[in-house]
Amino acid sequence: MTEDTGEDWPGWRAAAQQALYGPHGFYRRPEGPAGHFRTSVHASPLFAEAVARLLCHVDEALGRPGRLDFVDMAAGRGELITAVLAALPADVAARARGYAVELADRPPGLDHRIEWLARPPHGITGLLFANEWLDNVPVEVAEADAAGVPRLVLVRRDGTERLGEPVEGADAEWLARWWPLPAEEGSRAEIGRPRDEAWAAAVATLRRGLAVAVDYAHTADERPLFGTLTGFREGRETAPVPDGSCDITAHVALDACAHAGVNPSARAGAEAGTTAHALTPARLLVQRDALRALGITGARPPLALATTQPAAYVRALASAGEAAELTAPGGLGDFGWLLQPVGIPDAPLEGPLRELLVDVPDHEEH
Repeated sequence: MTEDTGEDWPGWRAAAQQALYGPHGFYRRPEGPAGHFRTSVHASPLFAEAVARLLCHVDEALGRPGRLDFVDMAAGRGELITAVLAALPADVAARARGYAVELADRPPGLDHRIEWLARPPHGITGLLFANEWLDNVPVEVAEADAAGVPRLVLVRRDGTERLGEPVEGADAEWLARWWPLPAEEGSRAEIGRPRDEAWAAAVATLRRGLAVAVDYAHTADERPLFGTLTGFREGRETAPVPDGSCDITAHVALDACAHAGVNPSARAGAEAGTTAHALTPARLLVQRDALRALGITGARPPLALATTQPAAYVRALASAGEAAELTAPGGLGDFGWLLQPVGIPDAPLEGPLRELLVDVPDHEEH
């Protein structure tokens, strides 16, 4: 920390917003996110195949509507949406409409059938999928001072920090409910209220379907003592410096997002018994469990295949390795999945969608 010298000292939310999404921000750079960090999308085509499978299950739960929407939030350069649409069966692909939501310019050569938007369309019937979006929604950072009072952390463009005013108002209420700071000097928290609001707004664009957020995450029983704010540059973790040279990210309080994302009118209608369908609650899973439900297991192929069909064995072995990376404890497998259904009835849910949306007893799972 440093003393105030009269220079510009914004909070982390404003500083990160400019550094990531301003005219010369990190996400405007030509190499895109894939030039700096590896996501599940880049790790293996199996991830997009699993998302395509999820879209097909949503399609079935919705009664195979005439138009099936797929919305890719924070679409990067369109890698996920391109692969998902390509993986769909022909009868589903014929009804599918793809929307890539991204602030950067549309990449050249992207399939002309994909609409490139700055915000999601309204009236979605289908699947809204947000892979590593919420961790890049900028938030304020709070730190406890010597008296244990949570104060806003202010930051210069070079990453130098100092403490500002005490946290007040809606941000203080969010902290008290979702991430109460211990009265220990230096303890920190990221105030996730803007992410709650962003997620609620995204869920509100669905008329019927499923919204899914996949991200680095934590819940109330495991908040980190010193926060999670960090940077990434060229594949390596680095200090978060809000000058546009690196990604600035922080893990997501997905439990708070889940609460905010329940559609208020749907909740009120369900309580009054006026909705056509029962209100299916949001569900939190880790990625290895979600992908397992969607058929990604990481199981090695039988050795006998190496003798009878060696080429197939090599392909299956490579696929198993990719699946293992996507589901690995301590790595991508620990990512949180928040599933928020809208207009999907509690019953009859069958197969993988039931396993994803309902807390199925272990002996019933496949």
